[in-house]
Amino acid sequence: MNGVHEYAVRVEWTGNRGTGTSHYKAYGRDHLISPAGRASPDKAAISGSSDPTFHGDNDRWNPEELLLAALSQCHLLSYLHVAARNGVTVTAYTDAPVGTMEQLHGGGGHFTTVTLRPRVTITDPEQVEFAQSLHAEAARECFIAASVNFPVGHEPVTVA
Repeated sequence: MNGVHEYAVRVEWTGNRGTGTSHYKAYGRDHLISPAGRASPDKAAISGSSDPTFHGDNDRWNPEELLLAALSQCHLLSYLHVAARNGVTVTAYTDAPVGTMEQLHGGGGHFTTVTLRPRVTITDPEQVEFAQSLHAEAARECFIAASVNFPVGHEPVTVA
């Protein structure tokens, strides 16, 4: 499974209200994220916008939320893989990640931290401590977490 993997999506701005970007409040931030490349044409599009703070639509996903989702999904998938590899049977997994973004005075900004809070249910009460420890291994194997330049913390809870 080693090697280079390429991914593609299509992003289309749908927020032109008739005057384009004639001024900051004249245009909508709405856009669609769709499959591209080898992706299935049946894959659903994601309705995106900016955060309402930046004149976006609160009913659509914003890039900051999607970043949290990507980090959470990656840890979930890495954890399930590590658990299976180590003989731990997971029967449920939920996460409620939170992140902090700092906006800069001159424009722009960056995330300063993200904390994942996975709650994992396993079948064997004897393995709770071991299953809890596997989050560190999953964190090291997560491609997305390894690609960001801010700390990704973990506050897991494991129950049987």
